[in-house]
Formats: sequence, structure tokens, C-alpha cells
Amino acid sequence: MTNKYLTIYNSIVEQIKSGEIPPQTLLPSENELKDEFETSRETIRKALNLLSQNGYIQKVRGKGSIVIDISKFDFPVSGLVSFKELANKMGNKPRTIVNEFSLIKPEAFVRQQLQLGTKDLVWKVVRTREMNGEKIILDKDFLNKKFIPTLSEEICSDSIYHYIENELNLTISFAKKEIVVEEPTIEDSTLLDLEGFHNVVVIKNHVYLDDATLFQYTESRHRPDKFRFVDFARRTN
Repeated sequence: MTNKYLTIYNSIVEQIKSGEIPPQTLLPSENELKDEFETSRETIRKALNLLSQNGYIQKVRGKGSIVIDISKFDFPVSGLVSFKELANKMGNKPRTIVNEFSLIKPEAFVRQQLQLGTKDLVWKVVRTREMNGEKIILDKDFLNKKFIPTLSEEICSDSIYHYIENELNLTISFAKKEIVVEEPTIEDSTLLDLEGFHNVVVIKNHVYLDDATLFQYTESRHRPDKFRFVDFARRTN
């Protein structure tokens, strides 16, 4: 027999997923829910706590429980994960479209970002990331060929990080990140489903191996309505 609070939880989840209860809606009070489901306040509290824990509602002191937009994907700002890992964790089936794959002599800006000489070569990879049929991320990767001697379009359509760690046996350690909001470029508008959005959120990454070698510069350009950029912070004195 299913616990009463799980039945209530599942009922509200279905209403949120179906759009019957839209994002930013204030749920009825505990007393109102108690009467609606003909149960105790304690049972309602258990259901609400589970909804909060699983990211469906946000409890706001003095207001109540507000429904969170579940169409947004949580993007860990402080983490270093591949798109494939992020999508798989969320249970979504991703699709990667490789728009450009080439070995180039980089322009001055990229040379500066990767601290390269004029004769150094880099892999340039431009990929559109599609989730649930929508093109929501444009990744522009530049990888120093000195550390990534071989690469292929097939690898880029799957996971570059998986290849680096499992085939090249390198350890990707940390990244320095900068987050900015920019107007979409022509490239953004062409390769993303921006649907009239006038900004994109850009995460610029300088990525290092475990020996502190800088091997990658990336610009990850996100459609602004599809992501929450999340982090965990602890205050220290």
C-alpha cells in the first residue's frame, strides 16, 4: 500500500509536469491541501518536503511553496562535466551536431587564451547541443594539438572528455570560468533555436590537466531560458 504522502506527491508532480500547475504558481496552503486531500497537515508537509528535495517547488518563508520551472536544466557552475555527462545525469537523450571540425593555425585571440606560439596548431570544434529536440547550447572548443595529438569528428559527436580520459589517459583537473551575458552573434542565431531571445549566456572556460597544463579554451553559449546556473557556497570567516 502506497503511503498517503507519496500519493499526494505523485499527484502534484503530474500536475506540474503536464503544465496544469505552471511555473511560478503558488501552491495552496498546507491547510487548503489538507482539506483537498482529506489528510493531516503532517502528511502534507511530508509531500511538500519531498517536492522541495526533488526540485519541483521552492519554499519561501512568508509566502508558501512556489513551483519551479522544471524545463530548466541545472548547470553546475563550479563543476567540470561534459555535455553528455550532464544530459545523462538528467535522464535526457542528447544530440550533438558537429558544425565544424578542423586543425588550424589559431588567430591572435585564441593564441592568447591558450598561451600559444605562432606555429602552434589547435583543433577547432564547433558543436550544437540539442536536448528534447531544441538546439540550446553552442560549444566552441579550441584544443592544443600538442596535448591532444589526435581527434576525429566521430569523437567530437560523442564526448571529447571521455576520449581524452579513457583513450589518451590524461587527467582533466580544473578550469577557470567566466560567465557573461552577450547579444547573439549571427553564428548563434544560425546554429541555435533562439526564438527571438536577445541574449545568450556565455561560459568561457580555460581547462587544465592535473599538472596545471592549459590545454583547452571553450566558449559555451547557452539559450537563457533553459538553464539555472547553480553552485554551492560556504561562508568562512
